[in-house]
Amino acid sequence: MYDDPETMRRILTQLGDTWAVVGLSSNRQRAAYGVAEVLRRYGKRIVPVHPKAETVHGEVGYPSLDAVPFKIDVVDTFVNSDLAGSVADEAVAIGADAVWFQLGVIDEAAYARTRAAGLAMVMDRCPAIEIPRLG
Repeated sequence: MYDDPETMRRILTQLGDTWAVVGLSSNRQRAAYGVAEVLRRYGKRIVPVHPKAETVHGEVGYPSLDAVPFKIDVVDTFVNSDLAGSVADEAVAIGADAVWFQLGVIDEAAYARTRAAGLAMVMDRCPAIEIPRLG
């Protein structure tokens, strides 16, 4: 089950506070911008990952996950489903602890590979919706 409530809780509360948000840019109209802001309000450090490598919410951006020079705990993915599998593979390669695919982002093969590599994973959910539910 790729939207297991206990897995969501563990990712949001136990697996670390440094979140790479893949697809995050300075465009305030994009969902990633608002979700990153909610995560920041809940104490998460946001790391923008986007080809433009823009600074967003005061955090320096990077063009790719492997360009980030410190440990990423969770990789939050705002890309189309057809690109999401490669992001999950990069998350495994950099030693992340979890991968979160946003609403509408589903890749069951990537889910299987990521779980087999030992990472926690959630698909088709939004952490900005789930984190306030934790109470």
